[in-house]
Amino acid sequence: MLRPTPFDLATGTLLGVAAPPPRRPVPAGVPDPLDALDAAVLAGLTRPPCVVSFSGGLDSSLILAVAVRAARREGLPDPVPVTWRFTAAPRADESDWQQRVIRALGIGGSWQILRADDDLDLVGPVARRLLHRHGVVHPVNLHLHLPIAELAAGGALLTGAGGDQILAGWRRPPATSLRGRLWWLRHTARTRQGPAEVFPWLRATVAREAHRAQRAEQRAEPRRLRQRIAWHTRRRDLLMTCSTLAALAAEHRATAIQPLLDEAFLAALALRCGDHRGIGRDRLLAEIVRGALPTEVTAPRRKARFLEVFFRTPTREFVRGWDGSGADEELVDAEVLRRLWSQWPIPGGTASLVQQLWLAANPPDSVRRPERADIDVEVRS
Repeated sequence: MLRPTPFDLATGTLLGVAAPPPRRPVPAGVPDPLDALDAAVLAGLTRPPCVVSFSGGLDSSLILAVAVRAARREGLPDPVPVTWRFTAAPRADESDWQQRVIRALGIGGSWQILRADDDLDLVGPVARRLLHRHGVVHPVNLHLHLPIAELAAGGALLTGAGGDQILAGWRRPPATSLRGRLWWLRHTARTRQGPAEVFPWLRATVAREAHRAQRAEQRAEPRRLRQRIAWHTRRRDLLMTCSTLAALAAEHRATAIQPLLDEAFLAALALRCGDHRGIGRDRLLAEIVRGALPTEVTAPRRKARFLEVFFRTPTREFVRGWDGSGADEELVDAEVLRRLWSQWPIPGGTASLVQQLWLAANPPDSVRRPERADIDVEVRS
């Protein structure tokens, strides 16, 4: 399993892009992108239970729809969509789109819903199990897949990992709506902030280094889709996410599959749409699907926000009681961090520090057995 470095944890960023591999000729007979996705999910369907981490967002909806279509064509068991529902987190609520997609696909009978209150907090009961087993991993919210991987034991776990990078990227097309223009103005204002504003908890020299590297990587994202795909698939961020998902699934004798990062799908997408520059997610999905899936699967929807899910009571209690010990003094200004953590909500960029410092204060040998969350599982019929 690939692991974050102390610099990654202190800065809350995961920067770096691997060197491009030697150029290879485009293989003959590259399939249509949707057919390539079909083949990618089929590898999971032939190893039941085939569990799909389904949030109701565009990426997981696409994966679920393709898996349902492939399963019914091949006479295989339906995939099992597994969804989290959260209390007191209205910005993370995607239940309406979840219902629409499930109804359109006719797969309600196998749908499983997990319900969480403080369960998925950064240092809540589910995260503690993962932290005591593996230490801090990337991304910091990956523990939400632990109960899903357990449901996939002996089978396959399908996720929409890579969708935000491959289908969207950072370079958005020009905004055509008022909401889009407002987002762009806020985004531009954030990118103009200096190191001390973006990383106030870091030592000054470290903040400047992190800020410079982050800005450089954001500017380096190619505009043309073909190059953007090749660039994002080499980023440490995505490589480490896939590595952690694979290790998590393997612990439960399951195979983790990321269809949106499948080599054949990426080759087909680059061949079909690779010359596009600044293409929006909606248009790209339309070109991939070409009307072959229900409209509910690819219809535009609001992007959910999950800070309310991961920053809850356990995190609040820990940061308020933190005594300043355990932080890497060469990277982090502990006094500034304590001051930032005395207010709520705390900066999102310090999430990995929350986990790192909680683990330092609560090592695995300090408890007799890892905590196991009592997750409420609802099977829809």
